[in-house]
Amino acid sequence: MKDYNIENIRNICLASHGGSGKTTLAEAMLYDAKATTRLGKVDAGNSIMDYDQDEIDRKCSINLSLAHFNWKGKFLNLIDTPGYADFMGERIAGMRVADSCIIVIDVASGLEVGTEMAWQEADKMNLPRILFVNKMTKENVNFREILEKIIERFGTSVLPVQIPIGSGSSFKGVVDLIEEKAITYENGKMTESEIPDDMKESFESFKEKMVESVAETEDSLTEKYLDKGPSREEVITGLKTGVTSGKLFPVLCGDALSSAGVDRLLDGISKYLPSPKDRPPITGKDKSATRETSPDAPLSALVFKTLVEPHVGELNLVRVYSGVLSSGREVINSTKGSAEKISQIFLFKGKERIEVKEIKAGNIGALVKLKNTRTGDTLADKGNPIVLEGIDFPRPAASIAIVPRTKADEDKVSSGLARIAEEDPTFSVKYDAELKQTLIYGLGELHLEVVVSRLRRKFGVDMELVKPRIPYRETVRRKVEVQGKYKKQSGGRGQYGDVWVRFEPLKRGSGFEFVNGVVGGSIPSKYIPSVEKGIRGAMQKGVIAGYPTVDLKATAYDGSYHSVDSSDIAFKIAGSLAFKKGQETAGSYLLEPISAVEVVIPEEYMGDVMGDLNSRRGKIQGMESEGTLQKIKAAVPQAEMYRYSSQLRSMTQGRGTFSQTFSHYEEVPREIAERIISETAKEKEQEK
Repeated sequence: MKDYNIENIRNICLASHGGSGKTTLAEAMLYDAKATTRLGKVDAGNSIMDYDQDEIDRKCSINLSLAHFNWKGKFLNLIDTPGYADFMGERIAGMRVADSCIIVIDVASGLEVGTEMAWQEADKMNLPRILFVNKMTKENVNFREILEKIIERFGTSVLPVQIPIGSGSSFKGVVDLIEEKAITYENGKMTESEIPDDMKESFESFKEKMVESVAETEDSLTEKYLDKGPSREEVITGLKTGVTSGKLFPVLCGDALSSAGVDRLLDGISKYLPSPKDRPPITGKDKSATRETSPDAPLSALVFKTLVEPHVGELNLVRVYSGVLSSGREVINSTKGSAEKISQIFLFKGKERIEVKEIKAGNIGALVKLKNTRTGDTLADKGNPIVLEGIDFPRPAASIAIVPRTKADEDKVSSGLARIAEEDPTFSVKYDAELKQTLIYGLGELHLEVVVSRLRRKFGVDMELVKPRIPYRETVRRKVEVQGKYKKQSGGRGQYGDVWVRFEPLKRGSGFEFVNGVVGGSIPSKYIPSVEKGIRGAMQKGVIAGYPTVDLKATAYDGSYHSVDSSDIAFKIAGSLAFKKGQETAGSYLLEPISAVEVVIPEEYMGDVMGDLNSRRGKIQGMESEGTLQKIKAAVPQAEMYRYSSQLRSMTQGRGTFSQTFSHYEEVPREIAERIISETAKEKEQEK
């Protein structure tokens, strides 16, 4: 492979809402650059970038995918990312290691939630970006309308550098505002010509605004603009400076499916988007350690995705920020403090692997069979370590319980889930001993469906999916004083423990408090810890429905003992008896976990979504605007959030996203509590 200078490398991430045409655009780029001999298509299942079986079956991207290719002297690393919220972890990982971003917008669908989220993430990471308005061959679309919406949402820094020639079936190509030419496409052939007469007025208007915006980014250009206007070369240089600094966001347009405008987008990437050298200096987590973006600097590299592949083992996708990663070299995983030896190194083009001897600063590749390295880890020189900022992945928002059909399936499920969790930081699994269920967690039901599909296909597992049980709690309403007395005599030494305990409710979330209030020696102090142990043990199964009891204060204040028959076990049993009697008389009731839920949706769905949250016993906590979107904050019982992501997708045509985290416990309404108690009793009866 040709060795490119770092100034000629471009690391670009494709990001936007699902279905906007990112993967189709990636395929068109590869084909136009002659990196592939055929134009892969998502609908035909022969895409280079979407090669996972689940992606082929579902006709959508699930994993980030890499491809490298050459374009007019530039070396491009393309990172194609999924658009659906269930797989946003892949997008975040891809954007973390990119130097720039292309936001793809479906001209017919407009600004969708995934596009807004991609823009916000690019803002957080200070990523320069280009907007590509796609699908211009769709009928009844209006470029000016979508442009107005883009500018309204993302600001006047959004800058068209092209305007379309026609739309729908009459879409022929674009007018390049910088080159001052009409670029038309017919049967895959590109032709340059003069600007049509009927477009000259539009051209002049857009050109004037573009030059003015570029000139405003630099004082020297402003002076030239006011004088006679900057030259074409000065506009291109000024535009790149504005894009790199985040002051300008060029807008291009075209149609990825027919490849119209794709070559001009590739030119725009080469001209306007930054190389790794143009980006800010590399700093470590502690900010004091820095690296120059150069192959001559000490090594710093970030692992942004771990893959587990059959017959290969683990592959770690890595971005090299400084120095050189070479085969046979020993490095340190500075995140974990462990040594690693680099063996094989690959570049990716979809699922195709091209082995290379080294990856230099600014480039992206894959490492095979590292011992103890995972997503988010830093690789560095042994003698000059640095720890880079990791990747801030979103928390899981959905869960489901899985039940293996057989013992053999149980073993395979365990190892399979562990493998999947290694690959996907937004997925987790745990066995909940209290609920007696294996729970899997992900960003949504679609995410979990894909995980289950992989388990079945890759590991041959047969399993049942069931609704997760809810970790209810019990507590008391009023203060009571009760006696717990245990006396047993059956020949020989007996058992005797007698304690009086005052139980009273605590503030929600306080847990349990035990107080020794015994005075005068009515119970020897050596037995008091046993009383507490007995109460704590009994609290694990409340008397209403067998759920743990919380927010309770227990004060042992009196009792009696026998000099021969009293023992630790006797007072432990006495403590548990006191608890059970106390809970029966203290007005015990059921608590349920409440989730803090945030839903982000376009405004037109506000009524439906708020009505649905209310029907789930949710309490609206507030609303706020996020650009053209609305964020609803609500407190919703966890029991009511099962399969919520599917319902939200249905209500909003896939344009809504949500997150949920545990907030607190609240009392369950009486009629619902009665149903829960009845259902729990039936379950216990069936388990006998």
